Amino acid sequence: MSASETHVYNPSAAAMKDAHVSGMAAYRALVAEADADHEAFWARQARELLSWKKPFTTVLNATDAPFYKWFEDGTLNASYNCLDRQVEAGLGDKVALIFEADDAKVTKVTYSELLARTCQLANALKARGVEKGDRVAIYLGMSVEGVVAMQACARIGATHTVIFGGFSAHSLRDRIADTGAVLVITADEQLRGGKALPLKAIVDEALELDGCDSVTDVIVYRRTGGNVDWREARDHWLHDEVAAQASTCEPEWVGAEHPLFLLYTSGSTGKPKGVQHSTGGYLLHAALTTKWTFDLKPDDVFWCTADIGWVTGHSYIVYGPLANGATSVMYEGTPDTPHQGRWWEIIQNYKVSILYTAPTAIRTCMKWGESIPAKFDLAVTLGRATRPQGKKPIKEIEDYVRFGAGPRGSQALVLAAKARAALRGEPAADVEDVRALIEPVLRHRLVLSYRAEADGVRDVDVLAKVAASVA
Repeated sequence: MSASETHVYNPSAAAMKDAHVSGMAAYRALVAEADADHEAFWARQARELLSWKKPFTTVLNATDAPFYKWFEDGTLNASYNCLDRQVEAGLGDKVALIFEADDAKVTKVTYSELLARTCQLANALKARGVEKGDRVAIYLGMSVEGVVAMQACARIGATHTVIFGGFSAHSLRDRIADTGAVLVITADEQLRGGKALPLKAIVDEALELDGCDSVTDVIVYRRTGGNVDWREARDHWLHDEVAAQASTCEPEWVGAEHPLFLLYTSGSTGKPKGVQHSTGGYLLHAALTTKWTFDLKPDDVFWCTADIGWVTGHSYIVYGPLANGATSVMYEGTPDTPHQGRWWEIIQNYKVSILYTAPTAIRTCMKWGESIPAKFDLAVTLGRATRPQGKKPIKEIEDYVRFGAGPRGSQALVLAAKARAALRGEPAADVEDVRALIEPVLRHRLVLSYRAEADGVRDVDVLAKVAASVA
C-alpha cells in the first residue's frame, strides 16, 4: 500500500448492529457526550464498568495539573473487580484462563479456581509480612502463576512490578532497587522453544548486587524441577507457602489513586523509567478499551500474544479480560516450536475468536507462507472480521488492521496521517478525517499492536518514519 492509498474495510451491518459501539453515529454520540461534560462521561463509565466499595464523589481533581487525580475519594480493589465480581455474577465455573505450556500441556482455570489460588497466595504474602503499599517484584515467564501473583498483590494492596523474564540480573537489580521491593516471586526456570532458561539463578545474582537489601524473601514456583541454589532463611517454595493457606482473603479496599503497579521502560535508551499506574483510572482504561476496542462479547475467547512483562500483557492478558469476565488465552512458548503452525493450532484448538498481536509477528508468519495456516480451521477468528474479497488469510490480516487501539495506537494513527500529509505538501489531516480512519479499526475483530513511541514524536522527519512504517 503506497502512502497515497487508503484502504478502508467496512464492517458488516450485522457486526455493527451487535457491536458495543454500533457504527459512526454511536461513536460520534460518545464523542459528543464526552465533549459536553467529560467528567460526567467518565463518571458514567467508571460506575457502569467497575464495582466500588465506597462510591466516588469527585471525578477529576485537576488542582495540581498535570498531576491529575481520578475518582480519588472512591475505594475499590482490582482483584475483586477481576475475580469476586465475576463469581458473584454466576461466572464461577466459566474458564478465566487457558494456558498452553511450551510442551503443549494445557491448563484451564475457572474464575472460582483463580479466585481461590489468588487468595491463597495473598494470605501467604501477608504471612511473610507484606502489607498494603509494599512493593513486590514478579520475575516469571508466561504462566498462570504470574497472573495469580499479580492478582494476589492487588488483593492485599501491595504494588507489583512485573519484570520481563528475559532481562538480565543487572536489569532485575535496577528495578528491585528503584522500587524498594520487599519480596520477589520467581520460578526455578522457564521453558521457551523446548529449552529451560534460568530464573532463580538470575534472581540470586541480582540480589548479590548493590541496592537489593530491601528484599527479605523469595518465593519460587517449581516450573521445571531444575536444580537451584537455596538459602533456607530467604527462599521458599510456592507450593509450600500456599498449601496451608485459606482459599478466602478479604480484599484490601484502596483509594482509586493507590498504585496498582509499577512498570519500567526497557532501558534501551538510558536508565529504565518506572511508570506508576493507579488502581481506579488504570483499571477503567484496561476494562473499557478491552470492551470497546475488541468489541468483546461474553462468548469470546480472547488471545493477546504479548508477555505479562509488558504493559500490553498487563492490560490485555490480565486486567482487561478478567475485569470483563472473559476467557483469556496464554501461551508459554514461541510461534515456531515445534512447528511454524503453533499459533494457528492454538487458535483452532481453543476456538480463539479475537487475536491481538503485533505486525512483526504477522510479517514473520507471512514469510513462512500461506500453506501453514491453511492446514488449520481458523473460521472462528477470521469469520468475525469483514473479509476483503480476494485476500488470502495472512495477507488479509496484514492489510486489514495496521494499528492497535488505546491511547498510543490512536495517537500513532493521527501522527502518521499528519506525516503523510506533510510529505505530500498538504495541510495536516483534519481531526474528523483521522477519526473516520480510526473508527473502522475499533470495529475490527483482529487488531495488531502498533508500537510507535508517539509521546516523543515531535518533528516531521520522525513523523515521516512513522508514516513510512505503515505505508
